[in-house]
Amino acid sequence: MNGNGNNGDTITILGEEIQVRRLQLKHQDLCFYPDNPRVYSLLGIDNSLPAQDEIEKCLIQMDHVRQLVQSIKSNGGLIDPLIVRGKDNTVLEGNSRLAAYRLLSRSNPVKWAMVKCLLLPEDISDDRVFALLGEYHIIGRKDWAPFEQAGYLWRRFTRHNISPEQMQKEMGLSAPAIKQMIDVYQFMVDHREVDPQKWSYYEEYLKSRAIGAARAMLPELDDVVVQQIRSGKIAKAVEVRDRLSKVCAAKGKAIRRFVERRCTLEESYEEVVAGGANNVLYQRLHRFREQIKSPDAKKEIVAMPTNIKQKCKYELEKIYKRAKELYDLM
Repeated sequence: MNGNGNNGDTITILGEEIQVRRLQLKHQDLCFYPDNPRVYSLLGIDNSLPAQDEIEKCLIQMDHVRQLVQSIKSNGGLIDPLIVRGKDNTVLEGNSRLAAYRLLSRSNPVKWAMVKCLLLPEDISDDRVFALLGEYHIIGRKDWAPFEQAGYLWRRFTRHNISPEQMQKEMGLSAPAIKQMIDVYQFMVDHREVDPQKWSYYEEYLKSRAIGAARAMLPELDDVVVQQIRSGKIAKAVEVRDRLSKVCAAKGKAIRRFVERRCTLEESYEEVVAGGANNVLYQRLHRFREQIKSPDAKKEIVAMPTNIKQKCKYELEKIYKRAKELYDLM
């Protein structure tokens, strides 16, 4: 390891003070972090590690890296040092800045040979590395896009077999939120969807209960929706949330015609709206009917104490009377 430094610095990870060395290192001796989610989002979803030259080529073409070149040049160097893992010289935090240095060194290799670093201990665990990057990019300043954040969590789950519950302890995000992000990313992997800009479409698609019920009945719905999103026929994520979910909730012929490609999402949505699905009162009545017709409702009534049964009976009598009044107005 080249460079001189001191041993007086620490950083806090998972509540523990970790000793680091502050020093200057040759940028040529450093490696890009192969699990950098920004690289994956540009190279396409893949479970294999990208090569170093692929990462460098990918990063130096990014606009924000070229902006960093000008910032580093005007400041005469880095303001924030790179964070480097000692055992293999991997830059865990600051890959874009390393790429900018590589660009600068092409015009002046002597001036830009050395770069400011914080060197982590060689024996730092993967858990602490993950927590560190999560704090920087998922919990803290959040400069990774949601697709990139999810990709990082997904690789942690699939490659390192770390559960959402364990990640929750490392990062502070809830386990259900982590699982949701992993599920959405997995869906995109399964359907070879590599466009980070489509993240919100699939997030809306998978979090809707109405759509989930329709997917269970119509497995081909997934392929239809992916094709419609890719082709631009579903042009905005809000159409998934506000239109597709209502078409699925209606549980009529409209969703089947959409799946069979006999009508567009817009046509299916207009059909269910014409049938009353966009009316607030209709939606409330429909939800109430769904609740009381459930077999669970009958089981719950049978099992409940007598005093609660009497209260429920009173409410049902009032509902019955009011429902008949409203029915007679139709």
